[in-house]
Amino acid sequence: MWSLPPSDSVLHLLAFVALTAQGMTAALAAGRRSMDYVGVCMLGSITALGGGTLRDLFLGHYPLAWVANPIYLVLPGAAALLTILFARLVHRLQLAFIVLDAIGLVVFTMTGCDIAWQMDVSLPIVIVSGMVTGCAGGVLRDVLCNDVPLLFRSELYASVSVVTGLFYATAFGLNLNAELWTILTFILGISFRLLAVRYKWEMPKFVFKEDER
Repeated sequence: MWSLPPSDSVLHLLAFVALTAQGMTAALAAGRRSMDYVGVCMLGSITALGGGTLRDLFLGHYPLAWVANPIYLVLPGAAALLTILFARLVHRLQLAFIVLDAIGLVVFTMTGCDIAWQMDVSLPIVIVSGMVTGCAGGVLRDVLCNDVPLLFRSELYASVSVVTGLFYATAFGLNLNAELWTILTFILGISFRLLAVRYKWEMPKFVFKEDER
């Protein structure tokens, strides 16, 4: 799903954390739909790898990381299955789902930006690549579970990805410490998303209703 520079070990570590977190969100979502264990495992992998796969297809970035490294399929699937063991505790904590999803959103946004930047594309494509990587997996999870995707609900979601990507991309053209900037971006993104949920920050809505006759 990514090919990070060896120097940025922090982002590499966070990416594994995000794969695990997205696998866990998939398990919680699958449990609400009474899926079997195979469905839970598949949903975990689709959620964690879906955004990166779409990004790579759009950018022509081959081979796909999970094809070159099948271990990337194992981690989120295993995390989803393990979540079944303590789901009765976690599912009562709605905040747990939001936090885990926010981790995936922010970290995958950064990895998406990083991949696009390595391919020497323009800044708008870097930001879009980050947004696709961060958001698409969660959308696939929610659609497969017949839920309204978090992307289309009220609190800021895609906007968090865009802001995270812009902040992270600032380091690309400047001589900044990569690992420190990665940590700062992670803190910014997570804080922004959780504050948006807490205070219900929303984008302006377009509402059009025909006059009743």
